[in-house]
Amino acid sequence: MSDRFAERLLRWFDRHGRKDLPWQQTGPDGRRDAYRVWLSEVMLQQTQVTTVIPYFNRFIGTLPTLRDLAEADEDTVLALWSGLGYYRRARFLHRAAQRCLTDHGGELPRDIDALLALPGIGRSTAGAILAQAHGLRFPILDGNVKRVLARVHGVHGDTGQSTVERTLWEHADAHTPAVRTADYTQAIMDLGATVCTRSQPRCSDCPARKDCIALRDDLTTQLPTPRPGKRTPTRHTVMLVLRDSNGRVLLERRGPHGVWAGLWSLPEATSPEDAWRAASQLARLDDARALPPFTHVFSHFKLAAEPWLFDRVHPLTGVADRPEARWIAPSRGMQLGLPTPIRNLLASLADSFPENTP
Repeated sequence: MSDRFAERLLRWFDRHGRKDLPWQQTGPDGRRDAYRVWLSEVMLQQTQVTTVIPYFNRFIGTLPTLRDLAEADEDTVLALWSGLGYYRRARFLHRAAQRCLTDHGGELPRDIDALLALPGIGRSTAGAILAQAHGLRFPILDGNVKRVLARVHGVHGDTGQSTVERTLWEHADAHTPAVRTADYTQAIMDLGATVCTRSQPRCSDCPARKDCIALRDDLTTQLPTPRPGKRTPTRHTVMLVLRDSNGRVLLERRGPHGVWAGLWSLPEATSPEDAWRAASQLARLDDARALPPFTHVFSHFKLAAEPWLFDRVHPLTGVADRPEARWIAPSRGMQLGLPTPIRNLLASLADSFPENTP
């Protein structure tokens, strides 16, 4: 079945596959650039292609080579990533590039074990780099591929469980051809993204429909097996928007662990009652008012934030002398690594207040 599956998939790819994505550009040798493949694979984790493309183009426009990424400061990397979420991906990308600079002559290694030793590169990402950039026969198993293989082979069970994932890896390896490996890996990702979709798959357009167990047994809505539902907890916080007479807002860099680790954000308090006390330790205050609350959904919980604006405050001496704190005009803050909700909040402040600080 493996040869027939790959052959049909490649024929489908020749007619319907995506061949003009920005990371698919090839050099004089006909190969794709490993750095661009790697960057796209990391960006595409849990993010759709249409969302990734503008971020990819902006990132490559600023950091066009692996060396540029390695030598960039973390704020630049996180600012370019801001909006994509899952910021640990960006930090791992940055650290791995630095490792490549010191240990691999400024290039991504072509050895699977060396790739897997780099921060943030797992088996599927390593396989994609080697297959798409170098034409080497390595299987991949991202979310789209898991869905295709689970349906085609009728694999039940949570695809994140080790035993189920092991079975899917066996199928992925069996199907991966020795020739046109780069096209095949792109094809199976495309099939999952455009035809064998999570809901309402277009089975009549699928090149694997004659062999698909899920289609045969009317299981396309049941495979892959949904993960057991969990109640999503909600955490509450009060965000302090301290704005001085020049329109500058106090930002603090978050610690290396927890929510939005390493990003710039607003000071926080545990409750509205505690907000004034916390803010008074940072500036002399005149007045405060509540801004519209917002909720941001993470993978494991919801963050319910209540922003309070302390306007025309007088910064206390020494508050911004720390490297993890700074007063900055909202528009200038866009150059930092900011969580999307904070970026949006600063944008609304910039629209409502004339900035006098260069």
